[in-house]
Amino acid sequence: MQKADIIKIVSILAFIVLAPVLGGLLEGIDRKISARMQRRVGPKITQPFYDVLKLFNKEYISVNKKQLFLLLSHIFFVVFAGGLFFGGYDMLMVFLSLSTASIFMILAASSTHTAYTGVGTVRELVQMMCCEPAELLVAVGFYLASAVGGIHYASLGLANDPSFMVKDLINVDKPAIMYMPGFFIAFVFILTIKFRKSPFDLSTSHHAHQEVVKGLTAEFSGGAYAITEIAEWYEEVMLLGVVALFFVTNNPISYIWAALAVIIVFFLEILIDNTSARVKWDLMFKASWGVILACAGTNLLVLEILPQVLRH
Repeated sequence: MQKADIIKIVSILAFIVLAPVLGGLLEGIDRKISARMQRRVGPKITQPFYDVLKLFNKEYISVNKKQLFLLLSHIFFVVFAGGLFFGGYDMLMVFLSLSTASIFMILAASSTHTAYTGVGTVRELVQMMCCEPAELLVAVGFYLASAVGGIHYASLGLANDPSFMVKDLINVDKPAIMYMPGFFIAFVFILTIKFRKSPFDLSTSHHAHQEVVKGLTAEFSGGAYAITEIAEWYEEVMLLGVVALFFVTNNPISYIWAALAVIIVFFLEILIDNTSARVKWDLMFKASWGVILACAGTNLLVLEILPQVLRH
């Protein structure tokens, strides 16, 4: 087994083991900062872990046998997507796996056939329509950015073909943010939707105080609801990893800048969550698509034109 294969396996196993720990801590930090913004003391940072353990100790009740299987499929594809990302594999497969996970969540919620989950699943589908285009465009943006970088490498007599592979995207001299500022803005914007934070927490809220009925997850109980919480921790770590990817290069110092970017984006999402009121679905749809077209769309056109300019 080659060294590169060993690194991949270690990276994937590290994500599987450490992501829920890091995700739970991020959840605790989120609650603490939110409480301070609201002039409350707030729970201790490790409280999310106690909440999940308490859920696993409660009785699991479901209206059908399909629900647990669908939820397990949901968390499997979330972990699979994260494993692909941190293992250095295809960005397109990462986001497609994440989309598949969302579909299983919708199927699990809609299998209960209740009014609250019915509304939640419809809103979740709308949120997917707002997020999926931006995610795919970000993958395409990384590919095109690596193509622009390839021109600089070619001028030096080096081979560097454009790629969707994460392992290739981090092995560059200049950070992707230099070529993808519009994609970065669009991705940070949809993170508010992906993290289920105000003003775009339509299908289900991130915090319990937002609503009495939890929408998409209203019919999940006990261990089933704990699975959704752990899946969110995995997904949050993976999405923040994508944020870091905009800044990572083959220079080890770039990881410091990437970590700072992740911290700033994470704090920004908490700030938006605590200073915004929930909006209606049509405003979310218009706002997200407006940002995607204005920022990511413009950046896409620039990346298409830039290689021709550099060649001349």
